[in-house]
Amino acid sequence: MKNDLKKSILFEASTLEEAYKNASSEYGCSIIDLKSEIIQSPSKGFFGLFKKNAIIKILEVIEDIIESKDEVVYKNNVKEQTTKDNEKIIIEIQDKVNELFSFLCYDLNEIKVSMYENNTILIHFTGEDVALLIGKEGYRYKALSYVLFNWVHDNYGFMLRLEIAEFLKSQEEGMQKYIDSILPNIKEEVFYKTKILDGILVHIALTILRKELPDKYIAVKQNINQERYILINEYKN
Repeated sequence: MKNDLKKSILFEASTLEEAYKNASSEYGCSIIDLKSEIIQSPSKGFFGLFKKNAIIKILEVIEDIIESKDEVVYKNNVKEQTTKDNEKIIIEIQDKVNELFSFLCYDLNEIKVSMYENNTILIHFTGEDVALLIGKEGYRYKALSYVLFNWVHDNYGFMLRLEIAEFLKSQEEGMQKYIDSILPNIKEEVFYKTKILDGILVHIALTILRKELPDKYIAVKQNINQERYILINEYKN
């Protein structure tokens, strides 16, 4: 176990994906290096009532132990084997996803799966009917992302980046412009709240802000109307 491992703490978010990503960011390691336990699965509730967030508990951060004298050779062999394993996994995921969506009445191109970065799988949808997979305000995108993430993570231990046409990319670019426009104000003020954010925009904004402001306390909050925004503040001593 790593020497700088913090005391086991809980991570809470609206989805399991967000909770795992937050934990990975907090410990500065890949999600597959975290031994975790799901304390509570997320639930949308009933008519907005009894809604539950996802809660996970990090039990241990696993550290790679290399005892071979030929350390460099060992690492290269491990990396090569890992690459081959990942290639097999990618092909398997791609075959299964294409098989699943072949039963739906959508005009889609072959669904492409590839490694995106670190331990994240990219699943990319294109085709004439991809807009139907996004839905109004991205609600279908969010649901599909949630289902695919849980399947990919539970079975293969990878994180997921879902791209439908260029939907995610355009959302990220738009949010980056918004964050860039408010950064000067955030840096001048001790306390700052973003505008109301919905759907995938919450996670995108959270990711960008934590990268831009690593020394700030950044968290998702809700107002009395159950609308979500991001709070930026100084850490309390």
